[in-house]
Amino acid sequence: AIRECFHGEYGIAATPANVLGVLSLMFWSLTIIVTIKYLTFILRADNKGEGGVIALTSLIRPQGLRKPGMRPTPFVIPLTIIILMALFFLQRRGTAKVGSLFGPVIFLWFSVLALLGIGKIIACPRILAAFSPWYGLQFLLHNHLHGFLVLGAVFLVVTGAEALYADLGHFGTRPIRLVWIAFVLPALLLNYFGQGALLLARPEAAHDPFFALLPRWGVIPIIILATAATIIASQAVISGAFSLTRQAIQLGYLPRMKIIHTAARHMGQIYVPLVNWVLMICTIGLVLGFQSSSKLAAAYGVAVTSTMLISTILFYVVATERWGWKKSAVLVLVAVFVIVDTAFFLANISKVLHGAWFPLVIGGVIFFLMVIWRRGRKITRDQIRSLTMSFKAFQEMIAEDPPQRVKGQAVFMTGNPDSVPVALLHNLKHNKILHSEIALLHFDTSELPRVPNDQKVEVEWAAVFTG
Repeated sequence: AIRECFHGEYGIAATPANVLGVLSLMFWSLTIIVTIKYLTFILRADNKGEGGVIALTSLIRPQGLRKPGMRPTPFVIPLTIIILMALFFLQRRGTAKVGSLFGPVIFLWFSVLALLGIGKIIACPRILAAFSPWYGLQFLLHNHLHGFLVLGAVFLVVTGAEALYADLGHFGTRPIRLVWIAFVLPALLLNYFGQGALLLARPEAAHDPFFALLPRWGVIPIIILATAATIIASQAVISGAFSLTRQAIQLGYLPRMKIIHTAARHMGQIYVPLVNWVLMICTIGLVLGFQSSSKLAAAYGVAVTSTMLISTILFYVVATERWGWKKSAVLVLVAVFVIVDTAFFLANISKVLHGAWFPLVIGGVIFFLMVIWRRGRKITRDQIRSLTMSFKAFQEMIAEDPPQRVKGQAVFMTGNPDSVPVALLHNLKHNKILHSEIALLHFDTSELPRVPNDQKVEVEWAAVFTG
């Protein structure tokens, strides 16, 4: 993030005022967007333990590997593809098992981040002045349009917030809040401020400030650790994709898919094979198409800022319409979030011609398909409803004109246990008979990852079907 601010496409000179200004913007972005907006407020909006932008919707409508200064080698892209394939093949083991493997690595990663920053901060304590919002405001006022465009790089520090919310069902609200406040946020701030302190002393290190924190012997081990942490960070997005897909299916925006529950106690820990393999193919395609992390960052920023802005608007509706919060108070809170989200969105939208068009096109196509699918389901459901009837009406019809009964059993699937299936009516209309024993089979979705064996089947008898 800091490298992109001072050495990226819209990089700005690493002067003391700019360094303090960028760090101030980063600190307050993390505070306002992640700590206040997501952890304090939006995480409250869980749909039966699930999070993400679709969870908000359902509440409204129920139902890079290189050393600093090195040129990229020809091995980077093939190695990235191999790592991605291994990561996606690992998904079938489930979030809990994957987490037990990844957890210690992430703990080590954030610990190292904190340790690398502490030494530089002690050597240059005046960097702590960046906690004041005045430096961030002064940076924007002094640098005008250039400073505003740098916000697109500052935004990289908060891009994981939406995935954090989408993964609510996999980890739970309390663990996410606790680990962020007690461990992750302090580690990130220590490292960012450490990089800032380094730039105050050595502005020429702006091309790779993170690796400049390291002694020469530590470069290779940290590259390996950073690569492992990057792989694990991808897990949050993959898990979130599974959760969002299941919610979209439940809302009728996607066709039914095979969903595997990987934990007996946690409803949100799931694995969706089709999504996993499609995501793997698309991700490898992105690597081959964009070739570098800087180009991907341009595409990623627009995608995340758009989603954050949508989440803010949906949160207002949920807070006022569903929770009954006072509209004036919520409006003031949401206005702050909208101003921040809009500023980041506009700063990133300037990158449309540099790759940001891609997620907009993909999002538009998926949105179109989801709307078409939901519209088609509604038309089909209305047609089926016009062809079926209630049990009471069916009983009256049977009483007035009893059909011939034949020995045997017949089983009919039904999506609505309160109405007579179309297939049964069709059989009666064309064959003029009813079997002596008829069973209507209906599947109900439980909000449990595992249903106890003695509760898996329920049988209800209706005299109209016996004879």
